[in-house]
Amino acid sequence: MTHRAKVIIVGAGFGGLECAKALERAEADVTVIDRENHHCFQPLLYQVATAALSPADIAWPIRHILRPQRNATVLMEEVRGVSPQKKCVHTQFGDIAYDYLVIATGSTHSYFGHDEWSRYAPGLKRIEDATRVRRSILIAFERAEVVPDQDEQRRLLTFVIVGGGATGVEMAGAIAEVARQTLAADFRRIDPRSAHIILIEAGPRLLPTFPLGLSEYALKTLSRVGVEVKTETLVTKCDANGVDLKDGRIDAGTVIWAAGVTASPAVRWLNAEADRAGRVKVGSDLSLSGYPEIFVVGDTAAVTDKGGQPVPGIAPAAKQMGTYVGKLISARIAGREWKKPFRYMHLGDLATIGRRAAVVKLGPLELKGFIGWVFWSIAHIYFLIGLRNRFVVAFNWFWDYLTFQRGARLITDPPDVGGSGRDAKV
Repeated sequence: MTHRAKVIIVGAGFGGLECAKALERAEADVTVIDRENHHCFQPLLYQVATAALSPADIAWPIRHILRPQRNATVLMEEVRGVSPQKKCVHTQFGDIAYDYLVIATGSTHSYFGHDEWSRYAPGLKRIEDATRVRRSILIAFERAEVVPDQDEQRRLLTFVIVGGGATGVEMAGAIAEVARQTLAADFRRIDPRSAHIILIEAGPRLLPTFPLGLSEYALKTLSRVGVEVKTETLVTKCDANGVDLKDGRIDAGTVIWAAGVTASPAVRWLNAEADRAGRVKVGSDLSLSGYPEIFVVGDTAAVTDKGGQPVPGIAPAAKQMGTYVGKLISARIAGREWKKPFRYMHLGDLATIGRRAAVVKLGPLELKGFIGWVFWSIAHIYFLIGLRNRFVVAFNWFWDYLTFQRGARLITDPPDVGGSGRDAKV
């Protein structure tokens, strides 16, 4: 019997799945390990958070995705560490040996040394985050309807988004739509259109990775739908009643964090050199220094492009890294020499600002407004997994566009309540 290489991929995000697929024809046993049983299309998490889509519209079972691939096995386990010298991965159910290891564990929210803020200002990285934010947004209107104190009503109807990148801009625009269109006629004691949405950015402008003209367009569009934008403003504290700024205080019922990310615990597992964001520094072939059989891809890897600039932590970059590493491992297993370094190809930047408005940067091409929104919609539908999901999302968006409604307005139990129902509904 010939030895079949054992390849372990930790993480079933964009990078991990692309790597597994690239190994489909390799003489290898591929094991994909993830603590969740589903793959989530993170670019549309904000739509779940603002009740435009349901979780099932943007998430798919990992086993179903890899079912046609006969050499792939999926394990729903929690990875607790790695022993590079012993070539094994430590999980909650035991150790698993490998010949090649791919770390694709992504990133999580960064609160810049104030992790206690996560209790009051959730970010958007997982389905659980999105449903938590959705609950917070919807229950704010419900509680404002019943409280008699007008000051408390104003606090509940104040929504603060921290971070003026694509996620922050998209969240601010979507919450404005919910307040001014979706819920406008649903309440009797309050006017949802009076909601105060505040977008806070520490830098000098929104969407810093976009050209200045598109950034200014985003600012004008948000202002037109009633979003207050504060640039060059630092948040110094988050608590249950709002945020403290360097020059004041904002009382708010809901705070959403979109200000930064940090890499997964892979640096600790590998005892590797990292950059300031906690990403593992890798070589030109995405391997770990001193361990050519260990690769790091996606948001977990600190990689530079041919111009020396950091590769952004976005889905296309993770996919390109995953495909590259999968092909590299396949070549090594087959005994072929591989000297081609990883080269990132930037496909462009996209962000939607709300109904009929988006900004797109594709090389020299810049789109904005309705044309940008159509392009953004088509691009995101195209990259969804599965024909059913593409049809469902396209239909939901078309229906929402015609009716101004959002069909996923469920207030479900918070994570710490479980099935008890306590504080679950108002």
